[in-house]
Amino acid sequence: MKITWFGHSCFRIDLEESHILIDPFLTGNGVFEAANIPVSEVAKGITHLALTHGHDDHTGDTVSILKESNVPLIAVFELAAYMQGQGVETAEYVNTGGTLQFEDFSISYVPAWHSSSTIVDGKPLYLGACCGIVITPKNGKTVYHMGDTDIFADMALINEMYAPEVGIVPIGDRFTMGAKSASLACKTYFGFETVFPCHYGTFPIIDQTPDKFVSEMEGQNVVVPKVGEPVEI
Repeated sequence: MKITWFGHSCFRIDLEESHILIDPFLTGNGVFEAANIPVSEVAKGITHLALTHGHDDHTGDTVSILKESNVPLIAVFELAAYMQGQGVETAEYVNTGGTLQFEDFSISYVPAWHSSSTIVDGKPLYLGACCGIVITPKNGKTVYHMGDTDIFADMALINEMYAPEVGIVPIGDRFTMGAKSASLACKTYFGFETVFPCHYGTFPIIDQTPDKFVSEMEGQNVVVPKVGEPVEI
């Protein structure tokens, strides 16, 4: 398994046969754009695209990518329906608690404490629940992408059900957990072998580096990857 970060909350997970892109906010993502990687390169060869929720800094390039690749879009019902209205023809509806089974992995949608919407004509449009995503390969480590969330006690149930070895954890504060609560979540509810921090450095009003999180974690199990460089798990 290889996991590649493309800035903010966008990750690509490459399994033996499947290649999953999550939350492809690329255009307008300064962290990604500074790496001078073409969007087409990020999406090359993907077999699935999954969204945690409907905020623009997560849906990003979804429509343009899917018009080119035509792979399944996995998203909560309301968000998937909205994307169909934007021209996406490959929506796979799911909702909190649901699991979809594919050839060499399953994907489960679990709760997250956040909101989910986009702005239409200056007003918020509700796009269903915000979720975390658990990817369980037939061969490989189980990965939990938390999406955008605060810490919450039912993370213990997520760990009990799925026992993820890899955590993708938002740490930027203001809109998600900050360093203190994110590290507490990892230490209290999970036994991650590897933790990838995300959702930092993209906007001036969130934390610019993962340094505080790394310090709170005492450096244990934290991987801070460079944009576009795969990490072998």
